[in-house]
Amino acid sequence: MNDWIEIGKLDDIPRRGARCIQTGSGRIAIFRTAEDRIFAIDDRCPHKGGPLSQGIVHGSQVTCPLHNWVFSLDTGLAQGADEGGVRTYSLQLHGDRILIDAQSLTALSAA
Repeated sequence: MNDWIEIGKLDDIPRRGARCIQTGSGRIAIFRTAEDRIFAIDDRCPHKGGPLSQGIVHGSQVTCPLHNWVFSLDTGLAQGADEGGVRTYSLQLHGDRILIDAQSLTALSAA
């Protein structure tokens, strides 16, 4: 059974925007789409290290602000001709509370 940690409220994140949480292993960007879907991925683009949390959210994708690489918020994979990806994290929305899977954070710390 999974343990879940509350990391904020849905209204803490603007639509088509992001907020970050800091973990022992780095920053995780929490995104909210225009349809109020939520996603969590590493906040560092593998291409040049750009902060994905500062990118443009469109549909269920985000575009890196440095060199326009596009990543799927569902899978973390680069889209189009670009290759690579970022780690994704499991989230749940309970009412207006955003919860992250503690097990994925533990696995991150062990890696």
